[in-house]
Amino acid sequence: MGLEKEKLDTSIIMDEDEFNRSIEPMLKKKGEVYEEDRDPNDINAHLKVGFEDVIAEPISTHSFDKVWVCSHATFELIKFFFYRLLTTLLAVPLAFILGLLFGVLSCIHIWLVMPALRGFMMVLPSLQVLWRSLTDMFITPLFLSMGKCLSSIHVKTSEK
Repeated sequence: MGLEKEKLDTSIIMDEDEFNRSIEPMLKKKGEVYEEDRDPNDINAHLKVGFEDVIAEPISTHSFDKVWVCSHATFELIKFFFYRLLTTLLAVPLAFILGLLFGVLSCIHIWLVMPALRGFMMVLPSLQVLWRSLTDMFITPLFLSMGKCLSSIHVKTSEK
């Protein structure tokens, strides 16, 4: 009665960069600004894993589009929420332990290792002179005389 039904195809068009990003920017309010990069040196570049890096359907085998979109959203949401949950539980204790570890290592390096190395570097020139004198007095004459004695030996091989 005057109303006609029209069959429409549903499609989602997203920029590739936006599609690969985490779901976090989608959960923010419109007025918020995207946060700064917390990994400016790309220390964890190998952890930038997207849905396409884990699940990939070749051209010959495709699931339904709605299943694909739903599984993509599920993957991103679960990854996002579990990361948030685990960092909430583990970040502060691990930061404490790692801060303690790196503090102890820095202290040992600054107050023990470097002074010991500097001390060795100061003593090494004297030890080098002493070692050179000992080799010149004992080892060099020994090997020179052994060389002169053994140089007069001639070995001949003959086939029988």
